[in-house]
Amino acid sequence: MKHDCHYHPGDPAKWHCGECQMHYCSRCMPDADTRQRRGLCPRCSKAMRYLGAATEVVPFWQRVGAFFRYPFHTDPLIVIAICTLVPVVAPANIIGLIIWLVLALALFKYTYAVINHTAEGHLKPPAVSVAFTGSGFDIVVLQLLVFVLMGGLVGAAAMLGGPILMMLAVAFVVLALPASIMVLAMERSVGAAVNPMNLAMLISRIGTPYFLLYGYLILLTLASGAAQDFAVNHFPMWVAQPLAGFLNSTFTLILFHMLGYLLFQYQEELGFASDIQDEISETDQHQRDRSSRFDADLDMNLKDGNYDRVQSMLKEALKRDRTNPTRIGQLYQLLTARNDAEELYRYHPRIMAWLAQRHDGDGLNQLLQTLQVVEPRFQLDDPELAVQCAGTLYHRGHHKAAIRLLQDFHKRFPDSDQLAPAYLIVAQALANGLQQWEKAGAFLSFIKKRCVNHPAHEHIDVWLEQAANQQPLKGPKASFQVSD
Repeated sequence: MKHDCHYHPGDPAKWHCGECQMHYCSRCMPDADTRQRRGLCPRCSKAMRYLGAATEVVPFWQRVGAFFRYPFHTDPLIVIAICTLVPVVAPANIIGLIIWLVLALALFKYTYAVINHTAEGHLKPPAVSVAFTGSGFDIVVLQLLVFVLMGGLVGAAAMLGGPILMMLAVAFVVLALPASIMVLAMERSVGAAVNPMNLAMLISRIGTPYFLLYGYLILLTLASGAAQDFAVNHFPMWVAQPLAGFLNSTFTLILFHMLGYLLFQYQEELGFASDIQDEISETDQHQRDRSSRFDADLDMNLKDGNYDRVQSMLKEALKRDRTNPTRIGQLYQLLTARNDAEELYRYHPRIMAWLAQRHDGDGLNQLLQTLQVVEPRFQLDDPELAVQCAGTLYHRGHHKAAIRLLQDFHKRFPDSDQLAPAYLIVAQALANGLQQWEKAGAFLSFIKKRCVNHPAHEHIDVWLEQAANQQPLKGPKASFQVSD
């Protein structure tokens, strides 16, 4: 049974907590160690079971084309070519026989390596060296023992129960052969590969898809036999022999790759976990993102409705990093959604700075209306922030809000170098926004008188003339509202 993440429906689950009976995806577990298969449940802190790619792997019946392309990658093609062409040119003596046996062992070893490799999540074939180096050649002896024991089982059934029991034994052996190959490849145990209970358990856990795969394997076997028969009957022997060997090896690799993929697809039911290795970079596969644990916890608590907990987490985070824009934005969105005017007032300097940096004049206007409910005479205590926010409000068309934010600016901040930018915004809001040209002219005259040393002073006469003619305030520096 495939599971989606509890918090992100549609995302395949990667972890399962047996204590909470919860499923989590990778986004919920950014700090988990997928390499070591270790992760703690965010709810109960108990160790969880890693599901690997069990919940996201494509069913094998949707990858038939990929199975047939599998032997034509570079590495398996080299193995097949060596194992089919070298015996053709080998001498017809004892040395040639030894060469043929060695290459047959290498090919047999490679096919079993394909099962393991695929079951571990590698959708690309193993390297050429796997066939000719290292250990693993004992798999041939083990498989021969399995065949002998299965034959003995059929013989014993015939002796004990006659033809009927023998036919039942033959039917079971034929049906369980793919399962036996998979068990032998994974466990390297003859006992496990011939144990009827073990094989029946594997077949039952996979269920109906096992029989679907069995049908594919029968078709593959028939196709392989037909292709080899065609090669033998229509080509000279020197061509037919290597061609038949090539076709046999190709179909065998397809078959074993399908068996490995079936193990990979049903890994959860079979009690192990693997990821798709070839599509994951080293960084993605091994590096744990502990910095994202906080965001994952926020997300889960929000979806659980634990808003007080989320608010507390964000406030604690802002104690450690006062100006973190991500946390400020998250806190603003939460407080706005909860209509928590008191907390918005408490954090208003940082929130207003964040909104101004994002040029969110609409958000600033809405926040000011909320703050004025708590404090009807609300004003900012930071002159630079006041000018920055007023400029943002002006550009979004909130002219009255911009003017109100800068009310009595010269009285509240008489020595501020932001006086000229502040009242230029007021003049522009009055003239360009409210068409109150006389009042705009008064503020421009104030700038001309009080801010002689400010760069805006040299353009005052132009703006005064425009205000007198009831024209929009334009000019070389008409957009000059905040200090550069």
